[in-house]
Amino acid sequence: MSMQKRKAMSGRRRITRRGVLIGAAAVAGGVAFGVWQIRRPHDNPLTAGLGPDEATFNPFVIVTGSDITLITPHADVGQGAMSMQAMLIAEEMDLEPGGFSVSFGQPDPAYYNRALAADAVPFMSTDTGVVAGSARAAVGAAIKLAGFQITGGSTSVPDSFEKLRHAGAVARETLRAAAAARTGIPATELQTSDGAVVLPGGDSIAYTDLAADAGRIDPVTDVTLRDPSAWRLIGQTHRRLDIVAKSTGAQTYGIDVQPEGVLFASARLNPRKGGGLTGFDARRAAKMRGVRQIVPLKNGVAVVADNTWYAFQALADIDCDWGGAPYPAEQEDHWRVLGFAFDEEKPDRIWRDDRDPEEVAADGVTVELEYRAPYVAHQPLEPLNATVRISSERAEVWCAHQMPRIVQQRVAEAAGLEPEAVVFHNQMAGGSFGHRLEFDVVDAATEIALQLPGQAVRLVLSREEDFAQDYPRQIGMARGAGGWRGGQVTHLALEIATPSVTASQMGRLGLAVPGPDVQIVAGAWNMPYDIPGLRVTGRAASGLAPVSSWRSVGASTAGFFAESLLDEVIRAAGADPMGERLRLVNNPIARGVLEAVAEMSDWGTPMQSGRGRGVALVTSFGVPAAQVVEVTQTPDGLRIDRVFAAVDAGPVVDPVNLEAQVQGGIIWGLGHAINSEITFADGKPEQTNYHDAEGMRLYQCPQITVRALESASEIRGIGEPPVPPAAPALANAIFDATGQRLREMPFARHMRFL
Repeated sequence: MSMQKRKAMSGRRRITRRGVLIGAAAVAGGVAFGVWQIRRPHDNPLTAGLGPDEATFNPFVIVTGSDITLITPHADVGQGAMSMQAMLIAEEMDLEPGGFSVSFGQPDPAYYNRALAADAVPFMSTDTGVVAGSARAAVGAAIKLAGFQITGGSTSVPDSFEKLRHAGAVARETLRAAAAARTGIPATELQTSDGAVVLPGGDSIAYTDLAADAGRIDPVTDVTLRDPSAWRLIGQTHRRLDIVAKSTGAQTYGIDVQPEGVLFASARLNPRKGGGLTGFDARRAAKMRGVRQIVPLKNGVAVVADNTWYAFQALADIDCDWGGAPYPAEQEDHWRVLGFAFDEEKPDRIWRDDRDPEEVAADGVTVELEYRAPYVAHQPLEPLNATVRISSERAEVWCAHQMPRIVQQRVAEAAGLEPEAVVFHNQMAGGSFGHRLEFDVVDAATEIALQLPGQAVRLVLSREEDFAQDYPRQIGMARGAGGWRGGQVTHLALEIATPSVTASQMGRLGLAVPGPDVQIVAGAWNMPYDIPGLRVTGRAASGLAPVSSWRSVGASTAGFFAESLLDEVIRAAGADPMGERLRLVNNPIARGVLEAVAEMSDWGTPMQSGRGRGVALVTSFGVPAAQVVEVTQTPDGLRIDRVFAAVDAGPVVDPVNLEAQVQGGIIWGLGHAINSEITFADGKPEQTNYHDAEGMRLYQCPQITVRALESASEIRGIGEPPVPPAAPALANAIFDATGQRLREMPFARHMRFL
């Protein structure tokens, strides 16, 4: 039976601001209103349309007479989420890889992300007090009531770790109960192994043979999760479920989808984000080979053609008259706006104020410094795409997206349908880094499909259009001061100005942000150091280009600012960068990763002339990550030799995937720190393709050594935390090797890299 027929028709709710506020009030206010809704589990969306030989026990498992299907609702954007989710269910259900099918399922409130609440409140991850706990409970209730299904913020593992194991255990025990009822053998005498219930004599009954029996009994929900000592899959090295397909070119992505009779489209939208379209001239394009139709859009124009290349060619021959940008047209004015933010009498918020830095500095020495980080594109390898077909009664959407319920809702609203009438086929993504949290390509594909009723249309943006339509990482500027006494750091004062990523992104969804944005200072205000005078201030800069979540979000800029400033003060004090950090660190988990990376890199051993080491420690998404970068200055430029990284995200689900995520995050962070930026001229991004915004090249990639500690009791995600320490560790290493201090990214503006 198809997944679309298994959608529950009764448990759906639209994601609205009102729903979020009601959920928050119900818990934070401590009143009875809403408590029943908060505690009540969402309906199982898999129950509708089940056949007589099919069973479902929860929203994550279906067993039929011929197959076992595991639902993995978190989007897979290359980070291995699909495989991870399946292995968590399989661990408790006693399934082996290859013994089940996997589906992303249909969007549903049952797949709300409960882990989002951990970092969605203005409290440090280490704050376990009553107020912080109440705030997280309030946000968690709001997320549940709204059915907010999202992949992001390194939450896939913490959201899945317990609930998917529980889902697998419920399925296992229900199937065992069904076998007990059939055979008359007490369930306590039955075992499970490799997708079957094993009888005392050694015979077995396959789960698929028990589907009909299991479908007639209530799920066994009183289950005990297995002790980690009994884990077969979790924590063990195994092959990701998608690795063969991706290694052989067989993997299907959104851009590969071709429903029967599909037409191909591409679009040009105003490169001045937020500007409109005054008019266009498509007379020449309409006569070109393969062109089926020219389709006007709200802020652009599309070409529907026999193939994507024809559409690209025709679009290039359309003259568009674009409206102006609602932000400064020239790049220098963006920096000027950031500078103005520091002149505001009242900051957005003082996030950390352990003691007045001026008071501590009264007898010390002080330096004052400024740092800059540019806008940066997401630039995933798979261009943005979406395939949409709309009729009077239903719609279908094929694309990779990290917020499937909102995709479903937006298409439904545009088409005048109920959300249940929109079938969303989520796809594997060829990268995202936050790009597939946006909706422009889905909205444009929907506009086109509405003008061709009943016709499937696949929209693919050119690489140049992808760059032009990106909502980049936030631009940022920081001003800091620090001082020391007797070779020890005594105070730091850091002010950070960026646009609010959260307000920009949520504003496009029609949601308000109730208060200052913690992402402005993420990775800085929560630095795990006991500095006698430490103040971190955030300043939200308005009137700049719209921005979006980029891998590690605010910590990608604030972490660079904080660890660069600290390193400069340590160096000016004549102290050792590692030793002084170890003296200052006040969190045992953070201390562990710092000590580990010091040992891994043989910190303190002499280095030859022209070589240098740099260290950085940044906590983001609750995970402390420490890195040491080693570099060599040569007559032809700077070479990055080695990187040592230590992280502690709690229990490790997949050691190989964790290592790959850390290595990938480091390469991502280093490459963008060296080469990448987005600048504006005439309101348009000047960079148009990879040649303008190179990542790290293969020949530039250093040797990377990773160590994962498991001291933290709470499990966390690892996709984003390795990114923030990379840039400051590299900048600090460059200073150690050359004496040149880089305070502005991209570093290639100031020196040559091999």
